[in-house]
Amino acid sequence: MNVYGLKTCDTCRKAIKALEGAGHAVTFVDVRATPLDAQARARFLAAFGEALVNRKSTTWRGLDEAARAMTPDAVLTAHPTLMKRPVIDANGQLYLGWGKDVSDVLI
Repeated sequence: MNVYGLKTCDTCRKAIKALEGAGHAVTFVDVRATPLDAQARARFLAAFGEALVNRKSTTWRGLDEAARAMTPDAVLTAHPTLMKRPVIDANGQLYLGWGKDVSDVLI
């Protein structure tokens, strides 16, 4: 199981702790240190669309109008930390975020 996010993200840490506690082997990918490649971005965008872009973050609020007008793929390429997190890849099935709906399925 791969978890994509930021090592400083409390939600990512909470998800990893819960998944490992449930007996899952978790590989964490920090998208700041290792940005998503084009193939992974395309796969995530196909699954989640524009919901993959975290428009509530301070990074988003700091962008100018030109950057905000970019396509989701372009904005995530330029600013990988704008990805909503975590993205969890569990045996090929993708999940976005860590809410009760996701945790109920995975734990």
